[in-house]
Amino acid sequence: MRQDDKAYLSWLRDEVLLLGLLGAALALFVAYPTLRSTYELPQVRLVLDTAVTLAGAIVAVLAGVRFSVEGRRLDLLLCGGFSAAAAATLVFSIAPILGGHPLERTEAWAGVGGKLLGAALIAAAPFSYGRVSARGRVLVNSLVAVALGLAAIWGLSSTAGSALPALAGDAGSEQPFMLTGALALQALLSLAALVGFGLRLRSRGQDLYRWLALAVTLSLFAELHYVFTPLVSSRFVSQGDFLRLISYSVLLVGVWRAIQHAEFGRAVAEERARVAREIHDGLAQYLFAVSTHASMLESGAPGGETLANLKEAAAAAQQEARFAVLALSSAGGTAPFDAALQRYIEFLTADGALEVDLEVDKKIRLAPDEQIEVFRIVQEGLANARKHAGARRAEVRIAERAGQRIVSVTDDGTGFDEEAIAAGQGLKNMRARTATIGGGFSLRSNPGRGTALEVVLRA
Repeated sequence: MRQDDKAYLSWLRDEVLLLGLLGAALALFVAYPTLRSTYELPQVRLVLDTAVTLAGAIVAVLAGVRFSVEGRRLDLLLCGGFSAAAAATLVFSIAPILGGHPLERTEAWAGVGGKLLGAALIAAAPFSYGRVSARGRVLVNSLVAVALGLAAIWGLSSTAGSALPALAGDAGSEQPFMLTGALALQALLSLAALVGFGLRLRSRGQDLYRWLALAVTLSLFAELHYVFTPLVSSRFVSQGDFLRLISYSVLLVGVWRAIQHAEFGRAVAEERARVAREIHDGLAQYLFAVSTHASMLESGAPGGETLANLKEAAAAAQQEARFAVLALSSAGGTAPFDAALQRYIEFLTADGALEVDLEVDKKIRLAPDEQIEVFRIVQEGLANARKHAGARRAEVRIAERAGQRIVSVTDDGTGFDEEAIAAGQGLKNMRARTATIGGGFSLRSNPGRGTALEVVLRA
């Protein structure tokens, strides 16, 4: 059985258990009207509404952040839905009370409409697939659309005015059927969201959908409790209010975990891009040379010289493969970076043509992207010292100076005129690699006085 299938069956068992427990509690709630307790606690109601608003706003922000990372339409709808729900509660339920005014009919119905808008967007989210390219613009446009939707709901409520049924302000008053229907519709939307997230969990197996399904399950039963105690009041609280708060708390945990996973996924993608660049910049060039010399042999080129060049290119490709494995394994965390660098230097100095002194401060920590780029910069610097400068001795230092992490490569070679060599491809590569990790690159060299390059890593 696949791991995703196991995760889905595990969730299904948990979901059935949760539905059974909440369903049994709801059955008792329906069968015994005396259990439908409401409490006149205006301060607690204000605190619960504020907590739900804050939680909804945080979930909306986290969903928006995840959308900016991955561009999924699902996250866009979640961001819009929770933004609508949080804004409706803030503007139509909390703000009037803080202003010292009782909740009026227009505000109460606008709040109901705003929450329905949010529930509809959330219910549509699991059935939305695909990604969006222009993420920033689309996210801003969607939030503007939500704001316009809430403004339209307020306008309709204001226009309808006295045509809307009055909402009771206490627990003993009779509530209008229209309100009960709106709450039942919201429960139906929660049920649709539950089915949708369950289906996505089955097909995708992502942890986020498990948390979302759990949250909308709690939200579903909160709405069902509201159907039987449909209070729209600033003074009373019921069991549904506490279920709704728990639902948002679960959402916060799930979306935060998803954000962490999305950032990890982006890091993996960046690491794959770096691996591809390493293969292209290094090994692929030598293999191309091998292929070129082999083709020359097939075309009848002189065997002696061409064969010697072919053997040299093959040996260089083999050595490059070793260097690439060392660099990539250290960046991936399978080998200590300083050990990998030491092994590279052993390969380089095996013939005695160059002596290299390596010193790595054990307290220095390099990020994975820094490890691979620093490895390549050191490799380029030592290769230049050996091949072009005729150096007999070089020093590599990775240390801390004045609170900054420093990588330096110095040699006793012939040196060069900085202005004449500044445009060389090797220096361009080192500068580019330094820039990719947010560091600073400097070079000092004079004819006959050796060369010193230094990389200051990001803070």
